[in-house]
Amino acid sequence: MSDTALTDTAVPEAAESRAPLLAQLSDWQRRFPLLQIAALVALYAYGLGTVDGFGSHRVLYAILINASLLGLAGAGQTIVVLVGGIDFSIAAFISAGDVIIAELCGTYHWSVPAAAAVALAVGAAGGLVNGLLSHRFKVEPLIVTLGVSALVSGLLLKWINGAATGVTPAWLGDLTAANGSTFGLAIPPVVLIWALVALVIGLVLTRTRAGRNLYLTGVNQRAAKLALVRVSRTWICAYVASAVLATCVGILLAGYSGSGNVTVGDPYLFQSLAAVIVGGTMFGGRGDYWRTVLGALVLSVVALLLSAAQLPSAEQQMVTGGLILAVVGLYGRERRLRDRI
Repeated sequence: MSDTALTDTAVPEAAESRAPLLAQLSDWQRRFPLLQIAALVALYAYGLGTVDGFGSHRVLYAILINASLLGLAGAGQTIVVLVGGIDFSIAAFISAGDVIIAELCGTYHWSVPAAAAVALAVGAAGGLVNGLLSHRFKVEPLIVTLGVSALVSGLLLKWINGAATGVTPAWLGDLTAANGSTFGLAIPPVVLIWALVALVIGLVLTRTRAGRNLYLTGVNQRAAKLALVRVSRTWICAYVASAVLATCVGILLAGYSGSGNVTVGDPYLFQSLAAVIVGGTMFGGRGDYWRTVLGALVLSVVALLLSAAQLPSAEQQMVTGGLILAVVGLYGRERRLRDRI
């Protein structure tokens, strides 16, 4: 047999030997977020080796607080992405929660529970509009949520005459303070809040019928209907949950800053989606909230490293964008491999 024939035979055999390994690695990554865990460990180790004081409690708490707020903002986005949609109104509802708490408590002297109830009602109503318009009238969720975002932002500006003047109660700021404590433990309360929310969402998605309905709806709405899933209710509830969770983030941010700010939610518009994507949750019933938790931690560590390197804002955005593209490219290739094997 000629050398050419031997080479032609060896190439397919090598490709076939690699295919099961790639398939096995892809299967492991689908089951467990191994790459995200490895990236988080590597980034943190890099920070320990290159940034003075990176391992201090102050820096660790800063990472956890930023990740908590980002992770809570990404919780609703995760639910919406799993059901097959997208929510670009998160930033507006975060700002709404922030401004409503500050204005009602600081200017009109409402109690925090009463003001929070109003803020959450606004979030629930907005989420209901998002879900109804996008599902019942078959309008693209991106368009609907952008429209609702503009409407909510406009109503906020009209209400406060263009400038927020209220301040929040001092105790609300303790929830997000780096030196805060929880039940006597030196743990910022917002971190514990995030841990509890993550536990609840994780259990709901994996252990309840509502969670299974969410995944079925995201994978294939027609098949979900045949499986007797109430697709319309599942879709609408996903958007309501997203808006309510975003409003809760706004309430926490009001305590963090001490005053109202109509633009406080803007950074979370794409960061929340980035946390979902970097975590490995993809559109349409694939992933879970634990991955978003890892995505939020990864992005928080990356943000701190970029800040320590004193990179300009434009370069920081470029790095974050490159990270998202790399993750999307990886998962896109993984899907093609799975379909081919």
